[in-house]
Amino acid sequence: MAQDAAKLSTILSAAPVVPVIIHDDVETARALAEALVAGGLTNLEVTLRTPNALKVMAEMAKVPGAVVGSGTVRKKSDMEASVDAGCQFMVSPGAPVALLEAAADISIPLLPGIASPSEAMAASLLGYTYLKFFPAEAMGGAPVLKSFASPLSDLIFCPTGGIDIEKAKTYLALPNVICVGGSWVVSADAIAARDFETIRKLAAEAAKLSA
Repeated sequence: MAQDAAKLSTILSAAPVVPVIIHDDVETARALAEALVAGGLTNLEVTLRTPNALKVMAEMAKVPGAVVGSGTVRKKSDMEASVDAGCQFMVSPGAPVALLEAAADISIPLLPGIASPSEAMAASLLGYTYLKFFPAEAMGGAPVLKSFASPLSDLIFCPTGGIDIEKAKTYLALPNVICVGGSWVVSADAIAARDFETIRKLAAEAAKLSA
């Protein structure tokens, strides 16, 4: 089964920015999600990089309006755990064939990461239309992604990695970009201070961007 492009398109087009969240505090997970959703960012990518990531996802999934996704998905067990945690989409830093094939057995769509035309073409041959361009800035940024538009005209990207609100504007102006991923909206200092109003304001600022 190919990627559920229609479902992923609906999710990714809902907001211009997907917050990339590294969070381990289950106690504040819900407040963080509520602040982001209140600011207008409904898609929340919680990375599998902390011991309590799955518990954080499960808490965030309880927030009305939140569409929780799992990030740093690297193996099938990550995918299965994502479903159990209430996620609605998954994001991977890479696109190995075995992972893309394994995703066919999972009920939620995968957004795999690519960094080159060859990787994008390989994913396309397996039925993937929506791809994450990662690490975006390290791989050449918006000019590289712009150069993909003509030869890979049927593919749509969510660039992630090293993007701030100013760089986001440049990416979102490209015809082959549906949204961007960024961690700037989840300020570590604000979270540590439990200053969720600042998080809401950062989310609202990001939500005003347009793809």
